[in-house]
Amino acid sequence: MEKILVTGATGKLGTEVVNLLLKKTDPKNISVLVRDTTKAVDFKKAGITIQQGDYGKYNSLLNAFKGIDKLYFISTNAMTDREIQHENVVKAAVEDKVKNIIYTSFQRKNDLENSPISFLTKAHVYTEKLIKESGIAYTILKHGLYTDFLPVLLGNLFFETGSIYLPAGNNKVAFTLRSDLAEGAVEILTSKGHENKTYNFVADKLYNFYDIAIILSQLTGKNITYISPSNEEYKSTLLKAGVPEAYVNMFAGCSEGIRQNEFDFCDKTLSKLLKRECTDIEKYLREVYIK
Repeated sequence: MEKILVTGATGKLGTEVVNLLLKKTDPKNISVLVRDTTKAVDFKKAGITIQQGDYGKYNSLLNAFKGIDKLYFISTNAMTDREIQHENVVKAAVEDKVKNIIYTSFQRKNDLENSPISFLTKAHVYTEKLIKESGIAYTILKHGLYTDFLPVLLGNLFFETGSIYLPAGNNKVAFTLRSDLAEGAVEILTSKGHENKTYNFVADKLYNFYDIAIILSQLTGKNITYISPSNEEYKSTLLKAGVPEAYVNMFAGCSEGIRQNEFDFCDKTLSKLLKRECTDIEKYLREVYIK
């Protein structure tokens, strides 16, 4: 069996991938890369090989990637030095002769720096290029916006105010559940025929925030509406409410990306791998908001 290493293994996505891998292959075939080994105690008890490493420390990656066939490379969530950290991962994979990189990228239409979501996609565009030029077989997984991110975008006041307040217009998104993405990744990690391919790893249905307001209204019995202000008004309102500027800019940037149709396409690739439809957004919202 091929040797698989999962980076970022103690994060939410990485943990789900590792736990699903344990159901598909012997733990001796699995390694994980973690910065803090104390967070990987359960993995060690399960018989998984623990490698301590950091994207910012090149030599630690060289030690970790030796003998690895498939590298599940989860992009860093750091907002600075992302390109440098990702470059270290790819260079180490080349030096250690990793056979296949499976990289978690990001759904988008526009690769240019004038994209409203370039603050999120710039590092992904750069990393995809590095991987493709490395000579290593690759599988690029362009993740859709996480369904799991919805409660953050919606905020915690819409039940009180009766309205969802976001500058996203009426354009639709293929919101995709993190656990579905993990399950699809494990199918790729434990099968063949995915080399040198790029997949839109997104859900098979589209929703806008008008749709979400209707679903929440039906689930809760309350009248929830959707208000789409201008980006400037949205930023001003949140800043006056004391929301940190970094978060305001992130929420506004994602919303502007939705408004400009960066995410208004769905795909059947993930659902085919899952052998079922992707998790419906109504099911997710019911589990989160209906106690």
